[in-house]
Amino acid sequence: MKFLNRCGLVLFVAVFTSATVSLNAWAAELETDEQKLGYIIGMDIGNSLREQNADIDLDTLIEALRTTFAGEETLLTAEQAGEIRQAYIQKRQAEQQAETAAQGQANLAEGQKFLADNAQAEGVQVTASGLQYKVMTMGDGAKPSAEDTVKVHYRGTLLDGTEFDSSYARNEPISFALNRVIAGWTEGVQLMPIGSKFMFYIPPELAYGESGGGPIPPNATLVFEVELLDIEAE
Repeated sequence: MKFLNRCGLVLFVAVFTSATVSLNAWAAELETDEQKLGYIIGMDIGNSLREQNADIDLDTLIEALRTTFAGEETLLTAEQAGEIRQAYIQKRQAEQQAETAAQGQANLAEGQKFLADNAQAEGVQVTASGLQYKVMTMGDGAKPSAEDTVKVHYRGTLLDGTEFDSSYARNEPISFALNRVIAGWTEGVQLMPIGSKFMFYIPPELAYGESGGGPIPPNATLVFEVELLDIEAE
């Protein structure tokens, strides 16, 4: 859909050129700057279409390019094209929403089973909110409040072990206001004295919920290793 909204005539001409010239011809050296640029743009568009799994008939696309570029009458008016484009976008959005909902339901069921089993594991404690945690190292410093800014090292993974974020990987701890992060962090880090390292098992309602965000899928249960380094002065 992004491709349909942003690609102009120049990009479509590149598709036309690369699609109508045989592979054997392109196996020869590209001689001019125009050929090289056209081929690069064609590669970019081909990758974009493949990544988006775009259901496009390339023969029809090429014919539309030929007709439009020649200034001939097209089969569709601009108004008709706009209506079809909008209908296509709405169809794709509905399909994506259905896929997201199905994925969210599967993630929710997986997370619920994991948390039910994990709650019985040795050393795991469960709070009234449903947050689970395990003490790896108990420090002897002060505990932060929700209004404090804390300095931490952390690693976050999905249930399958996929790491989606890590300050350890960046070799740089991070500081943040404790009341400006996901609820599971706000609650959990307040349990930690400075110098502690905890494992947190955070259900989706205390994390990114039904919508997810970035690398976080919808309804994902998250696992964090968190090390509280300091409470920073205001």
